[in-house]
Amino acid sequence: MSGFEQIELPDGRRGFRKLADRVGKKALQAEAEGLAAMAATGTVLTPEVLRVSDTELVTEWVGGGSGNREGWARLGESLAAMHALPQPDFGFESDNYCGATPQSNTPTADGWEFFASERLMFQGRLARDAGLLTPGDMRLLESVVAQLRELIPAQGPALLHGDLWRGNVVFDTNEQAYLIDPAVYRGWPEAELGMTLLFGGFAGAFYEAYESTGALEAGWRERTPIYNLYHLLNHLNIFGGGYYSQVYATLGRYA
Repeated sequence: MSGFEQIELPDGRRGFRKLADRVGKKALQAEAEGLAAMAATGTVLTPEVLRVSDTELVTEWVGGGSGNREGWARLGESLAAMHALPQPDFGFESDNYCGATPQSNTPTADGWEFFASERLMFQGRLARDAGLLTPGDMRLLESVVAQLRELIPAQGPALLHGDLWRGNVVFDTNEQAYLIDPAVYRGWPEAELGMTLLFGGFAGAFYEAYESTGALEAGWRERTPIYNLYHLLNHLNIFGGGYYSQVYATLGRYA
């Protein structure tokens, strides 16, 4: 997105406006759909979408909080509740974006197949075609993909935010957490938790609350490098070679 700003709405409330860039309407519509999908679960909080057009997305403004222990714990509980809702398959009704990168969400019954084809190999091919991965790197990636059934335990599909790092959590003045900027799809719950650890992690109370639901298998933290390979590849595609060393180190760990 090329810009965002806080605005005053006709009724006197504050709103948040995001302006489109080259991806335009498709990305704005996808973001609005993702916010609506999460809101419809009645579990996590998302800003209300007020309008979406070819050029802008306007939501209610939320913020002003600092994120105390109770707020993080509530987020852990509500995210676990969203993940616990039964889902029909992996994927989503439409493709969308993870950051500026297209995200393919072809519905798939098999979670390992979905993560292999729609996540790792999709990003890998984008990076290869851009000259960011070598043929040798692609062979390492294919080796990781071939091991997914042994590396990742069986998990049913859950509705995920899809890009859940600290910057996409906003607390209001009542210390209620709101999720913003989603890349929604139905995927592995552990993949969502792994993403939260990629850039510094969340407060300990968040993980304590989520784990207290009994929804996670032992050893989930040790599996996070596999899940986060998707996001590292995405950052490689968006920001360039600065992320190559992290991608290569992860590939070498499993290949």
